[in-house]
This record gives sequence, structure tokens and C-alpha cells, in this order.
Amino acid sequence: MAVLLEDIVKAVEAWLKILKEPEPYVDPNLDPVLLVPGIAGSILNAKDAETGKEERVWVRIWEADREFRAKLWCKFDPDSGKTVSLDPNISIVVPEERDGLYAIDCLDPDMVIGRDNVCYFHEMITEMTSWGYQEGKTLFGFGYDFRQTNRLKETMDRLAAKLEAIYTASGGKKITVITHSMGGLLVKCFMSLHSDVCEKYIKSWIAIAAPFQGAPGYVTSTLLNGMSFVDGWEAYFFVSKWSFHQLVIECPSIYELMACLDYEWEHAPLLQIWKEIQDSNGNSTAILESFTPVEAVSIFTQALSFNELSIGGIDIPLPFNKEILQWANKTREILSSTKLPPNVKFYNVYGTGRDTPQSVCYGSVDSPISDLQELPLCSATYVNVEGDGTVPLESAKADGLDAEARVGIPGEHRGILCDKHLFRIVKHWLRADHDPFYNPVNDYVILPTLFEVERHHDNGKGIDVISLKEEWELVSKDDQEENKNDIQPMIGSISASCEGDEARATLIVHPQSNGKQHIELNAMSVTAGGA
Repeated sequence: MAVLLEDIVKAVEAWLKILKEPEPYVDPNLDPVLLVPGIAGSILNAKDAETGKEERVWVRIWEADREFRAKLWCKFDPDSGKTVSLDPNISIVVPEERDGLYAIDCLDPDMVIGRDNVCYFHEMITEMTSWGYQEGKTLFGFGYDFRQTNRLKETMDRLAAKLEAIYTASGGKKITVITHSMGGLLVKCFMSLHSDVCEKYIKSWIAIAAPFQGAPGYVTSTLLNGMSFVDGWEAYFFVSKWSFHQLVIECPSIYELMACLDYEWEHAPLLQIWKEIQDSNGNSTAILESFTPVEAVSIFTQALSFNELSIGGIDIPLPFNKEILQWANKTREILSSTKLPPNVKFYNVYGTGRDTPQSVCYGSVDSPISDLQELPLCSATYVNVEGDGTVPLESAKADGLDAEARVGIPGEHRGILCDKHLFRIVKHWLRADHDPFYNPVNDYVILPTLFEVERHHDNGKGIDVISLKEEWELVSKDDQEENKNDIQPMIGSISASCEGDEARATLIVHPQSNGKQHIELNAMSVTAGGA
């Protein structure tokens, strides 16, 4: 009876283990990681000075455009370098829940349909958690007010305090900072202005899709026409393109993404305009004029000279802001002079394979522009280069730093954050995979599975015979693998001879299956005159 009871107890215990949620995997040996997003990649709350109440204004769907205009529209203060909301009772703050990860995970936690449009670091956080990272122990986030300059003292002070807190929480382990897009410029500014803090707390920096020399086509059209963050039917419920336009005119961060003036571009970014010209007889013709980044400033100035917004019955002029431009030029000087602090390793990942705007053109030979103030109402066409759809490849690669590695991944600017190839590369650089065979440049694992050698000496014939057999698995985890059951292995042979010695080898390459490709090598050498 006792044996039966014991069996019953064991069965119940086994059943309970099945019912219980498995404990998340935690690797105590991992170093801490801080995730820093790019532009529009942080939840922003509007805090009322009178009531102290906070309300999310970015990102939200319900009454998104109205709240955006009321709480986020702003003016630049040249004395402080800060952009402040037009409503003096409103200040913009970043929520700090989940050790900063809440603000950079899903930007609208209430959204169910179309949620993918508002997820930022969500996939990466999920992936890193599966590697053994733990929120608040080895995984942290840093959100910030992306309207501001990338060198705002308030942001720099917050980042310094964040690094110190992570260092303390992790027991004195140095931190790997992973940035995306404009977050790379923010961290690069921080390294220039606070090199001592970086040297003390940062182990390595992985920059993903950073516009180190700017995003010329993206910014030119943004300054003249605004931007859209949501496509499809969801856009009808989101912030309008015009509302974004009125915001970015007063955002130093946007001006800091303009083409770097002292960089020697292989493909020079231009603003092109088909202009309508009338001759002395009153006949109209169209000519194409091109403007360099320096020359384009006068076009921005003329095109936006009468731009304004109305709020609370008050008309507020919003021309192209040359005070912000001066501030941004100083920021770019800081960025171009940045050096890596001692013992900080740098890795650069950039997107490839997407048409990316480099030069922007307005009008056409059949429909030229007669008045530059028409430009904000016109649709642009683009001269594209290779990149990730937002940041040109040339800009993303030109980090100006001593990089440990630079790796290109085919993918779109935001979509790259969900890319499995990126995850494998980052995992390797973080030493979270414990796989010495992984090559992040080629993005596959070469795993030896068999190695056998046999030697035979024939005294009668005076020859040495060596046979070798070696096998490998190439692991690539390619989700797009097609059904290759009907494909036969590829077989090749190699032979070589020299002064009576001869070697032959057969190589068999099997079709890829379940992310693995098996390779066999069978070789034999015959050497005459062996002792």
C-alpha cells in the first residue's frame, strides 16, 4: 500500500510540475545591457504642473492628433537649447517603470489591433529574456524626449545617473549599450561630453542603423512636408502628417539629422527643384536647379517663411529656425570629434538592400514650381541610394570610430530590430551564446562534428597512406528555407600530385534541412619513399 501511495504522490507531483508555469531562464554570468531607442521611440507623458497628473501623449490612438497638438507642440529656447511645450503648465516626462523598459517596449500598451506598428524594442526584449537576461538585473532601458537636442544637459545627466545605477545594481559589472537610429547620436554625444563616465561604466557599444552622417533625404522631406509613422488604415486614427511637420520645425533633433556638412559624400545629397521660368516674351519653361545642403538652407527659409500654427486662438509663426540650425551645427561638430573612451569596444550594424532617399526633388518638367512656398504642399520624388530605407548605407557606415566590427544586414530601418540575423549577431557580441564557432560577418555557425585520421605504412612498397574523414554542420537557422527534399547532394572531387606523391578528396554537400547543412570530406594521400 505504501508503494502505491508513493506512486500516487509522485504522479501528482509530476502533474503539478506540468501545470506550474516554468521559471524564466536567468543567466547570472551575463553583463548588463542598456537599450536606447531612436527618434519617436519612447513613450512620452504630459505632466500637468497644477495637478501632477501624467497622461500618455506619445504614442496614443484615441484623440491622438488633438492631444499631440495640445501637449507636444513646442518652441525652441536658444538660451537653454531646450524645446518647451507651448502650454506652460505641461512638461514632458518619460515613464521609468520596468527599469526604463516600459517606455521603449510597446509604445501604446493599450493597442491591440495594429500593435506591430507601435512596438519598438519589444521583440529584442523578448529575445534577450530568452537568452537569460533579467529585467532590472541585467536588462534596462533609457527613454528620452526625442524632440530635444541629442546633447541636452538634462538628458546627459539622466543617462549618467542611469549608467551609475545599472553599474551598482549589477554588482559593479560594466555595461553594454545597444542603440538604435538617433539613439546612436545621443550616445556618441554623451561619449564626447562625458568620456570619463563612459570609461568607468561602459564595456561596449553596439550601434544599430545609426545615421552618423545624417539622413539627408528623410530630413529634407520631413522639414518641408512632415512625416508619417503609421501607414494604412491606422493612419486615420493617428497623428496627421501636418501636425508632425509643425512639431519638427522646432525640434533640434531633426536638424541634427541633416546632412553632415564636413563629410565627403560619395553621392552628394541634393535638394532639386523644377522651377518655372518666364522669358522676356512671357513664355514659361521649366529648368532643374540643384542645391547642396548649405545652399538648401535658403530654400527652406523661403519655403517656410509664412509657416505658422494656431493654438488657443493665437497664431504662432514657425519659420525654418536658424537658431536651431546653429545649435545643430555645433552638435555635429561634437559628433565629428568624438573618440572612443579607453577600453570601450564599438560595434556597428547597419541595414542594407533598401532604396533610401538621398536627394529630394520637387516639381517636374511638366509641372514646375512657380513659388517656393508651394513646396510644403507638394509631393517629393527621390533619388535613392542603398541603405535601410531611412539611413543611407554611406552614412551608417561612416561612424568615424575604431570599430571592432561593422556588419550589414538586409532589412528596413525599424524592421531590423526584429531581425533574427541581428539577434544572432548581438547575442554573439554579448557573449550570450557561448559559441566560439559563430562568425557574425557571414552570419552562420561552422560546427565540426567528426574528425578521423588513419595512417598506414607499407614497408614492402615503401609508401605512406593517410586517410582523413571530416564532417561539419553549417547552422544558419534560415526561416525562409524552401522544401528541398527532392534535391540531391552535390558531390565534387579534388586531386593533387607532386613528385610521385598523390592526394585525392571527395566533398559531399547535402541540402539544407531544418536550418542545418551537412558537409562531408573524405580524403586520402599516398606518399612514396616513406621510412
